[in-house]
Amino acid sequence: MTREAQEIRALVRRILLEHLKDEPAAAVWQVRTVAIAADHGGFELKQQLVPYLEELGYQVLDLGTDSKESVDYPDFAYAAASMVMQGQAQAAIIIDGAGIGSCMVANKLPGIRASMCYDEATARNAREHNHANVLTLGAGLIGPNLARLIVKTWLETPWGGGRHARRVSKITAIEHRFLRKSS
Repeated sequence: MTREAQEIRALVRRILLEHLKDEPAAAVWQVRTVAIAADHGGFELKQQLVPYLEELGYQVLDLGTDSKESVDYPDFAYAAASMVMQGQAQAAIIIDGAGIGSCMVANKLPGIRASMCYDEATARNAREHNHANVLTLGAGLIGPNLARLIVKTWLETPWGGGRHARRVSKITAIEHRFLRKSS
């Protein structure tokens, strides 16, 4: 690596770290609008989570699906993660049978840090350590009570910053390294 490239890399790293460490967690994570979407495997759980989110005081953008009829999870994962990417929602929740496929799709979008959570500990860790902005759930793996607990924990856990900021900056730097340039 050339000296110029090293200097640029160091400058970008310093700017990212300064930006992330100086923002108080509350200012970074003030979720008011949550996008939610599911495929047919997550439809019933989504239907239970929408009123729960509204009870908690969130504005909910329900992006479907609207029945148990078979659909393709990538379409719904993309729709929900896009809302976060475009700034129309501060967070998204995506539900499919296992939560894995939707997580993979969401993580393809720039600026998205999706995490599949299956208990309180993973929900807390995803937010505090990894600054996750998209939560995926596996409706075939968890019940509605646990799902509500995961959602509440995930939404209420602030970004930890501090030592974690350096790591999240590295995630962002890797993402930027592979973004295509517009022609």
